[in-house]
Amino acid sequence: MSRDLLAKFAPLVAEREKLKAFAPDPLDVTMERVLSPTEAIVNGRRTILAGTNNYMAMTFDPDAIAAAREALERFGTGTTGSRILNGTYVLHRRLEETLARFYDRRHAMVFTTGYQANLGIISTLAGRGDYVVIDADSHASIYDACAMGQADVVRFRHNDPEDLAKRLRRLPEDAGKLVVVEGIYSMLGDRAPLAELVAVTKEFGAQILVDEAHSMGFCGEHGRGIAEELGVDREVDFIVGTFSKSVGTVGGFCVSDQPHFEVLRFVCRPYMFTASSPPSVVASATVAIEKLARMHDERRALWRKVERLHAGLKAMGFALGTERVESPIVAVRLPDQETLFGMSAALLEEGVYVNVARPPATPRGLFLLRCSLGLGHTDEQVEEILAAFARAGRRLGLPVSETPPSASAASSA
Repeated sequence: MSRDLLAKFAPLVAEREKLKAFAPDPLDVTMERVLSPTEAIVNGRRTILAGTNNYMAMTFDPDAIAAAREALERFGTGTTGSRILNGTYVLHRRLEETLARFYDRRHAMVFTTGYQANLGIISTLAGRGDYVVIDADSHASIYDACAMGQADVVRFRHNDPEDLAKRLRRLPEDAGKLVVVEGIYSMLGDRAPLAELVAVTKEFGAQILVDEAHSMGFCGEHGRGIAEELGVDREVDFIVGTFSKSVGTVGGFCVSDQPHFEVLRFVCRPYMFTASSPPSVVASATVAIEKLARMHDERRALWRKVERLHAGLKAMGFALGTERVESPIVAVRLPDQETLFGMSAALLEEGVYVNVARPPATPRGLFLLRCSLGLGHTDEQVEEILAAFARAGRRLGLPVSETPPSASAASSA
């Protein structure tokens, strides 16, 4: 008799059984109704969504919804084909033109998901005999792209330009080399020292790809991301991003000025062998990106809310992922998995949803309650989130300060 192919997952099955002790189950949250970019009905009660990456509140944007409705009526529910066959509509071309203008680049290529954008671009650019040099804390899509491709993979210490230089120095001078980093890392919410990483990359004649998935929309004058904010965007060879965060829908992309970029459409398997994005998705993404470029005041408003949440949690004594505000992601470090799930369940009972993050999504031994704020959160909701953290922490016996600062005090900290 053959071995049960699912037997290797027995430890995970046992772990899931243990999770039944936590109610509601933080890994089985169902949104029964979504009321707005920041609220949903979960387990029959109104819940503040503080872990959705909906940074610019575009999921309920009236213009994006209207564009999606019109596309649905005019083009139908789906394309039923890949981009290089019958899956390219005028809407896909329009979206790529909008992206190219947004990033001030010559070329833009749209994928069905952000995951596929990394999978396709990285695995195609770096082939046999080439090297992919990645940050050790890279997203799973980057690791999976390396596994799919045929290049040799080299890791350097997280956010360490000196270690990157050491790794590049060891590689053959004439080999193709692609350095891959993220503008903002999605678990701790920390930023890459991108100016230094770009300088090292260019010193060794390599090319660099920056994933701006968690920095598009609110970093930089035009919302292009960390590379724009630090003034090094023209030195970045490839920028990858997603529509599933600040753009408020689903999809991914890569933009570039490389002269032969367009050839990737005919050699990139995750682009060639996947059905293209539905017309309604493409239409709403186009409208959202056009609006993101003009949201200067909204970007400043988002950062003020994040500063309040970060300062409030810090004052209560929670250990955070970053010492200072670096992104709309505010991660709370917890000592172990039991505390992580206990806090998550307690917060849900308090009417606040946040993400649980644990290995393998995080490095070994790192357990995080991952909050992400968006433009749609009101000041009152931010205060409710802080109050919920205080009550949930005390219920679990965590050393929570009794006197969290007022909003005015925190904003001036």
